[in-house]
Amino acid sequence: MPGIPPNLAAHRLNVDPTFKPVKRKRRYFNPNRNTAVQEEVDKLLLAGFIREARYPEWIANVVMVPKTNGKWRMCVDYTDLNHACPKDSFPLPRLTSLLTSTAGNRTLSFMDAFSGYNQITMHPSEQEKTSFITNQGLYCYKMMPFGLKNAGATYQRLVNKLFKE
Repeated sequence: MPGIPPNLAAHRLNVDPTFKPVKRKRRYFNPNRNTAVQEEVDKLLLAGFIREARYPEWIANVVMVPKTNGKWRMCVDYTDLNHACPKDSFPLPRLTSLLTSTAGNRTLSFMDAFSGYNQITMHPSEQEKTSFITNQGLYCYKMMPFGLKNAGATYQRLVNKLFKE
């Protein structure tokens, strides 16, 4: 599986134990959307980003968002799980400081960390907490998905570590 070695970065949720886990019931979609969900799940399984979940305490729902090209984007609604996670106050860069730091340079470079979040592993003890439900079953993320509170802070920590001067 591609990605960042877990000893370099692995995402932890730090769920507050005073919060009661929430198990959402499966949302029903029309056949067109169900097909889009199945295709995305198959793609994520093949890429090694998700696995089947067995006995999750937290279960989130899938939300289908229309793309401009008429297709569907599958998202997972982690609202309940995010409420149970305290904010990680790691500083994220401000756009103005990023723009200022490039001023006066003759050469600029652009890097696209393709599916950057999905390059960071979920800590094994946290994977089942990212479970989501579909018509086909229960799945959880092995790699850090979009939509999790503090994922941005984990990603920025990694970037800072990789580009430390």
